[in-house]
Amino acid sequence: MTDRQVMIDRLVGVQSSKKNYYAALKTSINEMKKKNTQLEIIHDVMKGFNIEMSMNDMLHLILEKMQAIFSFKRLSLFELHHERDQLRVHTIYPEIAHYQDIGPIFPRERSLYWQVIMESKSRNYIVDKADDYVEVTPFIQLNLKQIIILPMYVQGKIIGLFSLGSEEIVEYDEHDRRFFQQLTDQIAVSHENVRLYQEVLNKKNEWEQTFSAVMDPILLVDLEGIVVQANEAAQQFLQPDGDILMLNEILYGIDEQAGSIFDRCMAGQTAVYAELKLLDQVYCEVYAYPVFNEQGNVYHIIIYVRDITKKRQYEVQIMQSGKLAAIGEMAAGVAHELNNPLTAILGNAQLLLRKETKESSTYHLLHDIYECGKRSQNIIRNLLTFSRQDEYLFERCSVNEAVDNVLGMIGYQMRQQQIQVTLDLAKDIPLIDGNMQQIEQVIINFMLNAKDALEEVDRPKEIILETKVAGSLIYLSVHDNGIGMNEQATGQIFDPFFTTKQVRKGTGLGLSVSLGIAESHQGDISVTSTFGKGSSFTLQLPLQMEN
Repeated sequence: MTDRQVMIDRLVGVQSSKKNYYAALKTSINEMKKKNTQLEIIHDVMKGFNIEMSMNDMLHLILEKMQAIFSFKRLSLFELHHERDQLRVHTIYPEIAHYQDIGPIFPRERSLYWQVIMESKSRNYIVDKADDYVEVTPFIQLNLKQIIILPMYVQGKIIGLFSLGSEEIVEYDEHDRRFFQQLTDQIAVSHENVRLYQEVLNKKNEWEQTFSAVMDPILLVDLEGIVVQANEAAQQFLQPDGDILMLNEILYGIDEQAGSIFDRCMAGQTAVYAELKLLDQVYCEVYAYPVFNEQGNVYHIIIYVRDITKKRQYEVQIMQSGKLAAIGEMAAGVAHELNNPLTAILGNAQLLLRKETKESSTYHLLHDIYECGKRSQNIIRNLLTFSRQDEYLFERCSVNEAVDNVLGMIGYQMRQQQIQVTLDLAKDIPLIDGNMQQIEQVIINFMLNAKDALEEVDRPKEIILETKVAGSLIYLSVHDNGIGMNEQATGQIFDPFFTTKQVRKGTGLGLSVSLGIAESHQGDISVTSTFGKGSSFTLQLPLQMEN
């Protein structure tokens, strides 16, 4: 027999009996299958544990494969909450209701599971109804005779328990016990990873929800000035028609801006503030806050934007109201001083008129004195009414009447400057809910602006006052054939303190205040203008105000 033959005989076991040979081969194959199954289970735990897969599904997957090599019928997972000193049921597969007698939180007293935690070692427990453990009753109800309980460790700390229940008592060797611990360790790591991931995800969602819930625009900008994140308010307010990219482009309209709020924040590495005008019509307070990493270096800038346009308009209205209050007080004093001599003038003029005939030249002179005195009284009365800004009561009023009152105050100025005022007022125009004095203030502002625009033209000067009703709205328009405005000035005409007039001829507050009055009446003001040809201002008011 050759050496080769001897080697083959030894390998195939020809020298042994066939019966022993096949028995040993079968045992070896079963052991190999068992080890392969165990490896598959460990691999499935490593591969299958993710945020989408529930623990119930994972235990179902593990139990299905384990039943090919072990007699386990039930798997359980328990979480240990150290901060609360509580042991809670996390998952039991298949699901049962028997633990309701104990509750989701296991009591420390007479608890087999707590004993395993306190001893910090695994337990192979054979169910005995004579034992006083609180878990014995559920075990018996589930027909479980043997429970393998293993602590779950992460970084040397127990985070819970993993148990395997069987309906028969089985003797497990050292290899089996080692596998149970390896499986438990892998479940512990996977469970902790999922828990940490879920915790981070919850924090992320909480931050994003808080970020989005803020009503003011907030931007997160990197060190290159590129916006990496913006809340919903920023997307709607700053860039409603496209993507937000560069911060300077949003705030200043250009990519590079010397001394920008971003550059100042980066240079000083401290919070900075600026008041800017965005989108050519919105006044904003802009705050920049540096964000530091653990090394103390700036790695992001938070930009917080607050719209203060309404605030500016209110401030302007307060300023204007203060001026009007001062004018009112002054006008009241002047009225008292003028009314006395006017009363004497009118009275004496009436007495003298009675002594003269209508054909005499003296009668016409006295009649002119009397009419001028009456006009002066009306002007003073209208001025006092207009300046009385202490009560903004809304009541039923007529826009046409407001036009008449205004012309009674400033119509003489228009005639003195050779301005033709044409009225095109709708007849039987409905009454509206509003404040007569405020509406008159808007009309006066329109008229004075038109008068100033006509000073610079040498053609016949004309102002047309028009009212009309369309649908549920009333329109009051003032058209002039004055100097007009260019497109840029038209876009800025309602900005506080913006004016096209010469220094000391205008404050830039009139139209801003007028717009605020229109909005308080749930209306609006529109303007169209052509440079060199004239302008049209239109006050739009609802026939019926909401609320």
